Amino acid sequence: MEEFNIKDFLVYLKKYIVIIASVVAVFIIGVCVYNTSIKVPLYTTYTTILLTKSNESQIANSTITQNDILLNQKLVSTYREIIKSKLVLEQVISETGVTYNVEELYDNVDVTALDDTEILKISVTDKDPELAAIIANSIAEVFSSEISKIYQINNISVVDVAQVPTEISNNTLIRDLLIALFVSLFGSAAVIFVIYYFDDSIKLTDNLEEEIGMPVVAKVFKSDIKSNNKNSKLELILNKYPKALVSESIKSLRTNLQFSSVDSELQTILVTSSIPGEGKSFVSANLAISFIQTGKRVLIVDCDMRKGRQHRIFKLSNSKGLSNLLIDDIKNISQYVNKTSVKDLYVITRGAVPPNPSELLNSKKNSDLIKILKTKFDIIIFDGVPCNGLPDSIIMSTLVDKVLIVSAENITPKTVIENTKKQLEKANAPIAGMVLNKVNPKGGVYGRYYNYYGDKE
Repeated sequence: MEEFNIKDFLVYLKKYIVIIASVVAVFIIGVCVYNTSIKVPLYTTYTTILLTKSNESQIANSTITQNDILLNQKLVSTYREIIKSKLVLEQVISETGVTYNVEELYDNVDVTALDDTEILKISVTDKDPELAAIIANSIAEVFSSEISKIYQINNISVVDVAQVPTEISNNTLIRDLLIALFVSLFGSAAVIFVIYYFDDSIKLTDNLEEEIGMPVVAKVFKSDIKSNNKNSKLELILNKYPKALVSESIKSLRTNLQFSSVDSELQTILVTSSIPGEGKSFVSANLAISFIQTGKRVLIVDCDMRKGRQHRIFKLSNSKGLSNLLIDDIKNISQYVNKTSVKDLYVITRGAVPPNPSELLNSKKNSDLIKILKTKFDIIIFDGVPCNGLPDSIIMSTLVDKVLIVSAENITPKTVIENTKKQLEKANAPIAGMVLNKVNPKGGVYGRYYNYYGDKE
């Protein structure tokens, strides 16, 4: 993959802001529900014991001197293990009558040595605050008794008796919320980064032209304008909404095409793509309308004899189209040119699906047909098939003045565009450049202009 660009990633990340917010909300809600409804509240109390020195008579009669049991780290560790030993805990269970076994009680008991002191702190955690205090005090008593038996000395004194706690010790709601926020935010960003890193689809970036190795003639914005049928989008936008943002971008495409052909005549344009679904028919239809608005007489020829849909866009009959014309006498061309609802805009539909579309397009009759059409129309736009896997548009590219390659943001893989470009270059096609279609108008640098233009007039 190309060099990582943090600015491009942030623009990409912005498109997933709703998903990220949803993930954060789920984590936050989950933590709140767990802490308030599922998590069992626990209470912690403690007792402290002091390891005191023995009196002189004890020292004299004892087989272990005070120096042998100096309160060093090793001795503290020993006492800690004795406190949590099976010997002590079994007696505590017996005396208090708790229902825990030794292993369960062991997990509820914690023993620590206070720094630079001879004091041990015995903490007990339980869901019953009164039981926690009873267990802690019982452990201190049993431990004192056992130490007296083991070392034959009595040097344990209770400093603090365990009290019944009133505050929940495992109330970690704020901490858990912060952790949930951190994990959800950075976790979502990490997942999106992985998707972004391995996503080979075209994205609008500052160095897009360098990445694809050809000019970006125009960026056509995604439209959400609905037709009268609420289940479909309006495709002839430029005719009905000339000031919509998507219409302005189509006009920019027309202007850039005209500037790219200052030194040569621009009359025939092939609009193709790499794969289906990139919007070449939409671009062809609206580009034709944009030329109409400059006073041109325009014809759209649907060269996609397999799946062309210009007849659907303009609501025309497809009973007689290009495939039928190419097996007929081309002098009958007037029978195949359809008027549209747009003044000075005409369409030759694809016609019946032939068994040999590429052979028809590669015929001399097709070449002659284009020559005749050029005498009758100012601009002719050929709506071709996707290049990958089919030779139709490669054939047509040698018969026109300019070729536009339509790609869709976040849909078309860069490797596929590179392959399309190579195929057209091998045929010496006059490539004008790429049209980046379906660009999100609310994303990136163009987002700030969206509200100014709006998606309607």
